[in-house]
Amino acid sequence: MNKPHLAIFLLVSAVLAGCATPRRPAPVVDMATPVSGVRAPDAPGFYTVRKGDMLNRIAQEFGQNTRDIVMWNNLTNPNDIQVDQVLRVLPPAGTAQTGSVAAGSGVDVRPLNGTGATPAKTGPRGDKRPYSEATLAEMQKPDGTPAVVTPPPRAEAPKAVEKKADPSSPEEENVGFIWPTEGKVVGSFDAGKKGIDIAGKSGQAVIASGAGKVMYAGSGIRGYGNLVIVKHTSNLLSAYAHNKSILVKEGQTVTRGEKIAEMGNSDSDSVKLHFEIRQQGKPVDPAKFLPGR
Repeated sequence: MNKPHLAIFLLVSAVLAGCATPRRPAPVVDMATPVSGVRAPDAPGFYTVRKGDMLNRIAQEFGQNTRDIVMWNNLTNPNDIQVDQVLRVLPPAGTAQTGSVAAGSGVDVRPLNGTGATPAKTGPRGDKRPYSEATLAEMQKPDGTPAVVTPPPRAEAPKAVEKKADPSSPEEENVGFIWPTEGKVVGSFDAGKKGIDIAGKSGQAVIASGAGKVMYAGSGIRGYGNLVIVKHTSNLLSAYAHNKSILVKEGQTVTRGEKIAEMGNSDSDSVKLHFEIRQQGKPVDPAKFLPGR
């Protein structure tokens, strides 16, 4: 083979060899994604918006109020946030939040249903008071029950004169009062004395002048010493004062002539029985009800 033919043969062989070698494409790299495939962590207190995120969900995830995140990031439209936008999700130092006060924040929280005042304590009723219907009603209440104060009545037009109870009425006649003890009457009923005084000996029997229910038995009424009060009807009461000892209890039912106390000189300067009859709450002369001697 001559030289020109050899040169042409070598050139054709080289071209064929080049066509037979397979070609590889150049690598394509997505510049928007880090080569490592791992996203860089957010800085403390910040969050980078991802595709599909909504501001209210971001706020819920970090336990914040949506309005706070809008304020911290100066957002004009809370619905317009962009992917890869960095948002502050924790409050800057010294910034107030619109949420509830957290425990341990130092805020003093007090209940709204009380005034903080300590209720006054009530003690036992140990004082002595004048004998009256109001006093008796109060003493019949259990300890610790506040007394009800009745306001004074309003001025009204004059009413018809109330008819006084007649001791000879059927109800009063049924009582059949008897003398409460033996002895001489040493003090009679008058404007200054509400009953009669009967002298006797210490320990002498004091009996119920009529049948009824014991409304009071004690020494809490000033000036009466050991006192027993018996209610006979809706209008009539009888009282037995200055006793040495009391033999009945409040609420007990007694019969006419039953021994209820022993004569003495409690709250008195001498041994005697002070006896009263009260009609509609007012003292009346016992002589109008007791049989003659």
